[in-house]
Amino acid sequence: MPSTESLTDLGVREAADRIRRGEVSSVALVEACLSRVRALEPEVLAWAHVDADGALAAARERDAEAKAGRPRGPLHGVPVGIKDIFDVAGMPTTAGAREFAHTRPTRDSGAVARLRTAGAVILGKTHTTQFAYRDPSPARNPWNRAHTPGGSSSGSAVAVSARMVPGAIGSQTVGSILRPAAFCGVVGLKGPYGHVPVDGAVPLAWSLDHAGPFARSVDDAALLFGVLADRVVEPAAVQAPRLAVGRQLFDRAEPELRRHLDALVERLAAAGARVTELSLPPAFTEILAAGTVVLEVEAATYHQPTFAKYASDYGPGLAEMIPRGLARLATEYVTANRARLAFREAMIPLLEAHDALLSPTAPGVAPAGLGWTGDASLCAPWSSAGVPSISVPTGVDAAGLPLALQLVQAPAGVERLLGAAAWCERVAGFTARPRL
Repeated sequence: MPSTESLTDLGVREAADRIRRGEVSSVALVEACLSRVRALEPEVLAWAHVDADGALAAARERDAEAKAGRPRGPLHGVPVGIKDIFDVAGMPTTAGAREFAHTRPTRDSGAVARLRTAGAVILGKTHTTQFAYRDPSPARNPWNRAHTPGGSSSGSAVAVSARMVPGAIGSQTVGSILRPAAFCGVVGLKGPYGHVPVDGAVPLAWSLDHAGPFARSVDDAALLFGVLADRVVEPAAVQAPRLAVGRQLFDRAEPELRRHLDALVERLAAAGARVTELSLPPAFTEILAAGTVVLEVEAATYHQPTFAKYASDYGPGLAEMIPRGLARLATEYVTANRARLAFREAMIPLLEAHDALLSPTAPGVAPAGLGWTGDASLCAPWSSAGVPSISVPTGVDAAGLPLALQLVQAPAGVERLLGAAAWCERVAGFTARPRL
């Protein structure tokens, strides 16, 4: 039997394959993950709720099914974490908020139901910023506990990075999957808008909310995304990818990250990539402001009834944003949506002409301090446009914090995006891990 440490090093696909072949039991893997949680949770605070008994019971069922030759699906017996805005039957949903917002649902959210159908074992709920907005969660970055893990899907990124689970799910409205993935040195994937169900999840902004996976490889993220999207998703075979560099985006990077990414682009070209530069359309200048208006109006609309009763229980970020969103005019909201759709329409042909658009995921590494989750401005355009994007770890800085590359594609090009990302992942050769 492999050691506990080697079990928690297993990725999603390898774990599922070994469970299916009878080389590893789901119970042993879940026990190894729970042992890792017990050892590290006081340091990193990734979990809002751990269902040890329920996970072990589910693992025993998966083992019996595997022994009988009846695996449920591609995630059979694999433990996963769930961001605590998604309902999981029998577990509390707190959305990172105070007691007034807590529920104990009896039905799974749509995304969780798909994971269960595929055979996944739900280990528990991971910490989120309050209502998936800016007010930080308790989670700590496993690479340096004095730095933010990002948000809002902070606990999911931390749990995967710290090898507490091989995979987890989160949500992104602005940069809440890719940014924490970048800060924690894991892969984060946001598919096209609407491809993963968000029913049974606490919304932030209906027009912008996406759900997606965290994993430690592009292949594992693709497997999880396929389950969440309820279709087979295979990264395209890529030999010499056509990669576009968005210099307007690279110019936003801090000096050390910029030098790293410039050197990485040279390595990608030397390895065979066909690299060109791409100028973003004029609509790019309006997309950040437009996305902010849409988010604020929709979030304020959702929270209006409870904010009227429980304003003092809201964090400072939401307490400041909700009144501003409620005060915005309908004409502002319509104009912002028109700007958002104009940017999407202008970008899609440019994205379709390449296998991926390259940019930094964030302007720099995870910022020091725990009062801010970091700059999401480089992820925001692609959330507002509803196009797929992925963050891939590519190195560490002089202080040992992860560096990352973001890749973007058109809505119909998820397989192309994943193929390009897997190719870049191989060239980058990232193997570092947090010292825990």
